[in-house]
Formats: sequence, structure tokens, C-alpha cells
Amino acid sequence: MRIRVLWLGRPGAQGLEALVADYRKRTGRRWPAEDVRLKPVQGGRGEDPRRVLRAEKESILQHATASWKLIALDEHGEELSSPELAAMMRAFEDSGVPGLSFVIGSDLGLDPEIVRIASRTLSLSRLTLPHLLARLLLWEQLFRAADIVSGGGYHRRSIQWKTDGGSSR
Repeated sequence: MRIRVLWLGRPGAQGLEALVADYRKRTGRRWPAEDVRLKPVQGGRGEDPRRVLRAEKESILQHATASWKLIALDEHGEELSSPELAAMMRAFEDSGVPGLSFVIGSDLGLDPEIVRIASRTLSLSRLTLPHLLARLLLWEQLFRAADIVSGGGYHRRSIQWKTDGGSSR
């Protein structure tokens, strides 16, 4: 299975972009991974944001692979824990899905049609995040999911158990 993160925006500060690249590389040890920047549509944001979203939708669809699953990042999406994200990724992998395209919209969000056609809609947080931080957080969580699925120690689940023998936090 392959991973692609499609995002609309401008590259950020060099240090943060380096972190994104590092987590993408780490994710790629399990699932070949690519980070694809799409240019946000210029003009009309104050006058006709729906036109902008429609144009951005077309750009997203041009970069989406038909046989892959599309995962929309949206503030109204489902919030998953890291182990739940890993389980979702494992389920897609086990079912033979060739790839997953995660989509982060522009400052206007995503066209409702993208959210409607997505296989899953996820939210990284109930907080509003700048796009670069959302992208960094997504890549870190994709690496964490890859590590969990591979049986690695990055997630450190073994130290998250309550001392009374209860369930994990």
C-alpha cells in the first residue's frame, strides 16, 4: 500500500518542512509515501469562495488515483486515537487497497463534494490548526500508525497501562 498526502497551501518554515520530510521518510519504511503540494486557487476568496473550492476540488481530483481510497481531513470528521488510526490503516492494507490519498484543504477547507466522495473523513483535532501544523501532525500520526502496525516501540503503549492492571488510557 502507498500513502500520498495532497495539500493545498504554501510551504512553511524550513525547520517545520524538514520535520514533515523526516516523518514522511519514516512512514515510507512501511508504506511508500509522498507529500504533494497543490497550489491554492488565487483570487475570489472574498467575492466567491465557492468558485475557489470548486477549482481546488478539480485539482485534488486530478491528483487522486481512482483505485486508491480518498481520506478527507475536515473539522467535522471522525476523531481517532493513534491505535484506531493504525487499525484503519492495517484494515486497508489487509484488504488489498493499493493506496490512500489523504487530503488537506486550503484555508477555505475542502469542497463539500470531496468530503462526500471520501472513503473516510477524519479530524486531527477539535482545535483549528494552521495547515502546516495539520500536515506535520498528520505525517507524525501516519508514521506512528506504521510503527504500531509493524510492532515497533515508538508509540510506547506498554508504559501507558494503569498500574492497577486496568485498561490503557
